[in-house]
Amino acid sequence: MDSILEKMAHTIPFENVCIIEKRTKEMTKENLIDKMLVRKEGGLCYELNSLLYLFLKKNQFEASLIQGIVYDAATGEFGNMGRTHVAILVQHENQLYIVDGGFGGNIPLKPVPLSGETVSSSNGEFRIRECHTAHGHYQLELKLKHKDTDWRIGYAFDTGETISDVSRLESVRVTVEEHSDSPFNKHPLLTKRINDGSVTLTDKSFTRWEAGKVTKEKIDGERYNELLDIWFPSSN
Repeated sequence: MDSILEKMAHTIPFENVCIIEKRTKEMTKENLIDKMLVRKEGGLCYELNSLLYLFLKKNQFEASLIQGIVYDAATGEFGNMGRTHVAILVQHENQLYIVDGGFGGNIPLKPVPLSGETVSSSNGEFRIRECHTAHGHYQLELKLKHKDTDWRIGYAFDTGETISDVSRLESVRVTVEEHSDSPFNKHPLLTKRINDGSVTLTDKSFTRWEAGKVTKEKIDGERYNELLDIWFPSSN
């Protein structure tokens, strides 16, 4: 599973270009396969994790989709868009795990057990804490390598209501595309893993983390298109 998550993070970017360009399609198995496997574009959590879920089911994993609510560190509160984060719940050898290939730059790159055990990857440390609140019975917490000095909350979720049909996530897609507070319907955002780091591109900046060192470049529209061709050619 670790190698699958690593390869996915290097190959399929987390990005919202189709939303910005207003060419999105309904959440169906066929549309997901066409977008990310045929046209080799990326997607957001509900697309990336739905595709990964379909792959896991096809390979006989006991998996289902769940919805969570993302924590906003800037405000110190959970977001008001509701449960728009989609992740995968996997049961393996009587143990439950969260598998998440769609949390942008915060992806664990490994299954995270609901037992509370900390897992470490090239992206940092991750754990799940049980906490019964209005936002969910569990929280995924993280401490990113070279970025975080202490644990922070990623998102809260429940395991009681699971999803087996990706079309049931259509309301999530619509909310992310249309909600006034959505961070994904205003400016392009693309990120993916590279060797020992990551790259992130917006219409205003290009950030590259590598071996713990960060470089950030302010850019204009012309430079954005150049970097899009170099780092995210399939999204252009």
